[in-house]
Amino acid sequence: QLQLVESGGGLVQPGGSLRLSCAASGFSLDDYRISWFRQAPGKEREGVSCISRSGSRTNYADSVKGRFTIFRDNPKNTVYLQMNSLKPEDSAIYYCAMVRTELSERCEYSGMKYWGKGTLVTVSS
Repeated sequence: QLQLVESGGGLVQPGGSLRLSCAASGFSLDDYRISWFRQAPGKEREGVSCISRSGSRTNYADSVKGRFTIFRDNPKNTVYLQMNSLKPEDSAIYYCAMVRTELSERCEYSGMKYWGKGTLVTVSS
């Protein structure tokens, strides 16, 4: 079956860094738009970052611009979210999600078809 598995979460002090991974199995990521989302307890899920099919376009939520970077490694069939200068308000479960697109280079948070189960990030001193 098609699966996405997130990893790399954990406990980190404010100002620290983490790199999240999203590994796909059962299909290739070559023609997929990929997004990272996060959700804190009792809060709405929000889009964090998006990368287009070819990687030519990226998008970031205002709250993480300049601190987070999304990138993909197609030979490894994996997408990453590098998170630097972490703040307590970044604490959440982080999810990756994807949708196949053959033509579009847009970054959009709607319409995701495949979802991982999430990895927990806790930023605390």
